[in-house]
Amino acid sequence: MAGDPAREVRRLREQLDRYGYHYHVLDDPLVPDSEYDRLFQALLGLERLHPELVVPDSPSQRVGAQPAGAFAEVSHRVPMLSLDNAFAEDDLVAFDRRVRERLQEDDAIVYACEPKLDGAALSLTYENGRLVRGATRGDGSTGEDITLNVRTIRSVPLRLLGRGYPGLLEVRGEVFMAKAGFEALNERAQARGDKLFANPRNAAAGSLRQLDPALTAARPLRFCCYGLGYHEGAALPPRHSEVMAALREWGLPTSEEAALATGVAQCLDYYRELAGRRDALPYDIDGIVYKVDQLAQQERLGAVSRAPRWAIAYKFPAQEALTRLLEVEFQVGRTGAITPVARLQPVSVGGVTVSNATLHNVDEVARLGVCIGDTVIVRRAGDVIPQVLRVVAERRPAGAVPPAVPQSCPVCGSPVERDAGEAVLRCTGGLYCRAQQRESIRHFASRRAMHIDGLGEKLIAQLLQAGLVKRVSDLYRLTGDELAGLERMGAKSADNLLAALAASKATTLPRFLFALGIREVGEATARALAEHFGSLEAIAAADRETLQSVPDVGPVVAEHIYHFFRASHNLEEIADLRALGVRWPDGDPRPVAAQPLQGQVFCLTGTLESLTRDEAKARLQALGARVAGSVSARTTALVAGPGAGSKLLKAQELGVALLDEEGLLRLLEQHR
Repeated sequence: MAGDPAREVRRLREQLDRYGYHYHVLDDPLVPDSEYDRLFQALLGLERLHPELVVPDSPSQRVGAQPAGAFAEVSHRVPMLSLDNAFAEDDLVAFDRRVRERLQEDDAIVYACEPKLDGAALSLTYENGRLVRGATRGDGSTGEDITLNVRTIRSVPLRLLGRGYPGLLEVRGEVFMAKAGFEALNERAQARGDKLFANPRNAAAGSLRQLDPALTAARPLRFCCYGLGYHEGAALPPRHSEVMAALREWGLPTSEEAALATGVAQCLDYYRELAGRRDALPYDIDGIVYKVDQLAQQERLGAVSRAPRWAIAYKFPAQEALTRLLEVEFQVGRTGAITPVARLQPVSVGGVTVSNATLHNVDEVARLGVCIGDTVIVRRAGDVIPQVLRVVAERRPAGAVPPAVPQSCPVCGSPVERDAGEAVLRCTGGLYCRAQQRESIRHFASRRAMHIDGLGEKLIAQLLQAGLVKRVSDLYRLTGDELAGLERMGAKSADNLLAALAASKATTLPRFLFALGIREVGEATARALAEHFGSLEAIAAADRETLQSVPDVGPVVAEHIYHFFRASHNLEEIADLRALGVRWPDGDPRPVAAQPLQGQVFCLTGTLESLTRDEAKARLQALGARVAGSVSARTTALVAGPGAGSKLLKAQELGVALLDEEGLLRLLEQHR
C-alpha cells in the first residue's frame, strides 16, 4: 500500500470491476473467490483510512454488477444486499460483540445458522400464491427478469401450498447445482466438444441467464430459499427461523441443515461440525451464514449501504487459489498409466499447503492449454487430490512453452503407447518397469495366476524395499537365509514360502499367460490363446492378423499381445523364468477353473480407496466378468464410489444394480 493511496484505490476498483463483470455478466470468472476477497478487503482497508476517497460507484458501495441488458430490468422494492464476511473466529466474535452493543443486550443472542450455498442469488415474487416473477440480484437495486427460465426449475413452486401466506410475497434464495448434476453436465459438454464449466456456481449462474429457456430446463438446477424480501397482506412470525418454517410449509425449499445457536460459542460449534461434513454434502458450500433470529432485533440493527448489520458469512478456507506452475512431471503408476503432475509454487488451499496437483491426462493438458510459468487456479476439496482448474491467460509470461509429452517411459525408457479413443498414456515396459514392480509381482503371484501361497502385498513390499526382488523371476532366486532376515519372517515361514514357490513352477500355459500381465488379457483370453496356438512360442511369433483369429481377441487386444512379445526385456524375463524351472505341458493345457462371473457385465465409476480402478477391473476380469466403459440395459451392476456422476444417474434410470466399494470387495472375496 506504499505510494499514492488514490492511485492504489483506483487500481483496486478497476481490477474488482473487471473481475465482477466477468463473474456477474459474462459468467466467466477470471480468478477464484479468495483472490477477489483479498482485493476487496484491501480496498475496504484503504477506504476506511481515507474516507474522502469513497465514491458512490466504488465496489464497496454496491452489491454486484449492472444487468447484462439481454433481459428486462426489475427494480427490487427492498434491495438485495450482500453480506459482510468473517474469515476467522475473531471476526465472528467481533460481529457478535457489535450486535450486542448496538442492541444493548447483555444476554446471548439467538442466531439462525445455515450453510452458505455456492450458487446464484434469486428473487421470487408470488401474488396470491402464484409465481409472477423471477429476478436476478443484478446490482442489488436492479436485476434482470428471468421468469421464463425460473419456471423451468422444478424445485421452484409455481403455486404456493396451503394457506395463510401473504397476498404479495417476495422470497430470496440461491440457485445451485448438486455435485452429481454438475459432473453429468460437464461430461455431456465434453462429449459434444463444448467448453466445460469451471465449477457448479459458475454453471448455475450461466444456466439462469440463458436466453432460451429450453437450455435452462436441460440444466440440473435447484433452488433453496434463505429469506424474505418484501411482503404485504398478512402477518408473519416474529423470528427468521419461524418464517423459514412457514415458507417450507408453503412449498418453498429451505436448508435441511439450518439450526439455531445461542451465543457465539454455539455458532462456532455449528461451524466446526458442518465444516467436518462439508465434503460429504451433495452440494458445494463456501461458509456459514449467521442471522440474528428475532426480526424486531434485525429491524433495530438496520443495514449499511451494502450489507445488513444483523448477518454475516463466516467463510471456509478457500478451496481455490492462484499460484504459478513451475514444471510438469510425468509419473508412472503401478499399472503403467503415465499421469502428468503439476509442480506448483506452494500455496495454501483449504487450509493445506499445496505444491502438487493432478493434470489427469494429456488430453486435459491440451484442453487447459497450460504452459510452464503460467498462473493457474488450483482447487482442493477435502481429501481429493488437488487439481488445476484453469489457466489465467492474461498473466502468461513471455516465452512460455507447453510441457513436452513423453515419447518413452520416464522410469524405464520403454516406448509409450496410447490406445485410440483413450486419453491415458501407458508404459509398455510391463514386467521390466520399476514403477510397475509391485503390481506386476502381486498379479503374478495371485491365486488365479501362479498361485504362490503366502506371498501377499506386505511381503512383496518388504522384498522390494530390501532389494531382494526387482523382477518376477527374482522370486525364484530367493534363499532361506535372505527370507529369514526379513521382519516377522522366521525360518519356518521362509521354508513355507520357498515350498510354495517351488510348487508354483509346475503350472499351465493359460495360467502363465495370465500371470504375465499383458494388457486386456484376462483368464478367458489366456485360455483361448493357449487352446488355439498350443505353445508359447507360437503365440509369441504370431502377427496381429493371426492373433485376431482367436475368439475373444480383437484388434486392440491383438496389438497389446503383439507388442508385449516384441519387447526384448519381456522375452528375457520369460527366458529367465523358464530357466529357473517354470514349466507347463505344451499342447495340452489343463482347464482353468470355471469363471464365477462369466457372462456378467460390470461398469466402474467414482473413486475407490482400497484399490485402483485398473485393479478392480483386472480382478473382475479374472473372475470372467466383462468390464464396460458405459452403463446400458445389459449391465449387471455399477460399482459406484464417491464422485460418481452421469453413470450413476443412468444406472438409476435403467434400474441397474448398484455396488459400493464394500460390496465389490465382498463379491471379490466370495470368489477368491
